[in-house]
Formats: sequence, C-alpha cells, structure tokens
Amino acid sequence: MLHLATSGQDSMVIDDYYKEGKAINMRLQEIEHAKSLGIDARLLIDEQSVRLWFENGKPTNGAALTLIFHHPTLAEKDFTLMLTQDANGRYSAPLPQSIDGKWKLTLVPFDKSWKVQQDIGLPQIAPIVVKP
Repeated sequence: MLHLATSGQDSMVIDDYYKEGKAINMRLQEIEHAKSLGIDARLLIDEQSVRLWFENGKPTNGAALTLIFHHPTLAEKDFTLMLTQDANGRYSAPLPQSIDGKWKLTLVPFDKSWKVQQDIGLPQIAPIVVKP
C-alpha cells in the first residue's frame, strides 16, 4: 500500500488554475452579454426536430446558432445541433434521435459572442423559455 501511495501520479483535477479562472470569466462574460442583449427565446422539441424563435434579442446577422445537448451523467449521449434560420426568422434543425429525460442546453451564436444555458426535462409539449 505504501508503494502504491508513493509511486502513483498526483492526480490534480486542474493543472493550470490561472487558465481555468480566465475560462470561467469568459463564460460569465458571454452570459452577461446575452443578458445585456435581452435574449429571450422559445424552444420547441418534438420527436423529429428542434425549433427556436426569439421573443426578444434576435441576432441580426442571420447566422446559424449552435445548440448543445449535455446529458447530466453520460457524456457519450452529448450532441450538438446547428440551427439554421428560415425565411420567417425561425431557427430549426432535425433531431437525430428521440430524446427524453434531463438535459443541459447551451445556445450560442456562430461567433460565440453570447451564451444561454438552460436545464430542461423532456418530453415537453409547451415551448421552453430560454433566457440567460
């Protein structure tokens, strides 16, 4: 047991606290920027697709949005969708599989200037409010 304790590697979770602190500050700045833009969107997820529209703070450049689905316990279930805008100003993407359960969503624009995160439970019939 002494040999294992002295010969094993030190398993620090974070190697560089300074870089990690800067990354946390950047994530907080992206969320604060979303708040300052007044981002307020609605998300509708059914068995085949994801649709999103803005009530307020809609991006003006028409670029695609990235919607990341993070599973709370199984990283191999995580996936990313690219939401593209249609002629009516609504964003959508096909859903690769039917998903149920708890998810953490992250919505970011193409330029990654802002970010909105939301915890959701699926399935839901009513639109999901997405705000910073």
